[in-house]
Amino acid sequence: MDDRHMQIGEVATRTELSLRTIRHYEETGLVTPSARSQGGFRLYTESDVARLMVIRRMKPLGFTHRLDSGAEPVDAERRELLDRVRAYERSATEQVDRLRTQLSRAEEFAAALADRPDQAAVRSS
Repeated sequence: MDDRHMQIGEVATRTELSLRTIRHYEETGLVTPSARSQGGFRLYTESDVARLMVIRRMKPLGFTHRLDSGAEPVDAERRELLDRVRAYERSATEQVDRLRTQLSRAEEFAAALADRPDQAAVRSS
């Protein structure tokens, strides 16, 4: 990975997280800046950005308590979390399939309109 350093503003833009959220993640130990500038500014690498993206994706899926605690889940909890992730994966895959079907239909309709603008306009009225 690239070891170029970025300031927190660039990281916020790239991750679509607020500066406040990134600082909160640092305070709770979820992410640590890779370095500090001579002026004390937080500096991040691509690895830090990747970690923030994982955290960003996991939080809405209900993993907040696991990420914030820093503790390893016990076996039963691990199975529950894995089951939840698999359910989210199935749901997301189903949604993607539905959206692809909708997109395909919309593209077909747009093509039909482009091929026959006068006839399509008459039929839709």
